[in-house]
Amino acid sequence: MRRYGKVDSNHKSIVEAFRKLGCSVLSLAPLGKGAPDLAVGYGGLTCLVEVKDGSKPKSAQKLTPDQKQFWDTWKGGVRLV
Repeated sequence: MRRYGKVDSNHKSIVEAFRKLGCSVLSLAPLGKGAPDLAVGYGGLTCLVEVKDGSKPKSAQKLTPDQKQFWDTWKGGVRLV
């Protein structure tokens, strides 16, 4: 069974870095189903952000099938950090 709300080990530090830059950040990780990890707002704009742990092997940094489907069908901006 898939565990919703799972986050990469660097999730907290990424959130803190965005906030230090003056961004507002909302964690979307509990949504699961391929939704990106964060909604990041700055200057009146919002961007969805998927967090991956760069210290893991490349194979562990790939989008899951649910994430890939989200990216392929979402008509707004999504970024990978």
